[in-house]
Amino acid sequence: MPPDPLHADAVAVLSGWAAPSPGQNELRRSYLDLLRAEPGAMRRSCVPAHLTGSALILDPAAERVLLLLHGRAGLWLQAGGHCEDGDGSLAATALREATEESGIAGLALGGGGSPVKLDRHPAPCRPGVAEWHLDVQYLAVAPPGAVATVSDESRDLGWFRYDDLPAPLGGGVVELIAAARAAL
Repeated sequence: MPPDPLHADAVAVLSGWAAPSPGQNELRRSYLDLLRAEPGAMRRSCVPAHLTGSALILDPAAERVLLLLHGRAGLWLQAGGHCEDGDGSLAATALREATEESGIAGLALGGGGSPVKLDRHPAPCRPGVAEWHLDVQYLAVAPPGAVATVSDESRDLGWFRYDDLPAPLGGGVVELIAAARAAL
């Protein structure tokens, strides 16, 4: 089987990422351990855990975030999801998912194109089979005049100021917002 370029990208990105805290560094090491042990760690079929990519979308002035009311989880979250065959990198996964789920064309990765945070959370994709999503989280900036539209995966979406976030928020969203703002 030929090497998976997405897997190689994940190893390179996570090996070179300077984690902002000891907890984030511990997560980074656990992601790398899974990647070393599982050649298929980038695929939804990998159990009990697999990597995913997401992006917190900010407006051009960086005053608001776009959050989506997840259809299955019933929580307000950033855009994100599973890696697909056409994704050449984790960043590409995050950007594709953010574009698909927001309906916004022309999103650009911020923060130098590097992850801003890692998050390990229960996987709602295959309850009882896949237990964990090891999410690599990026920052994306919407172009001026961007209009977001609800996708099939969400019940709703909206732009929110940092001090006026909706409820119920998904775990880790507040920390992701703080990490994204620090990356600006």
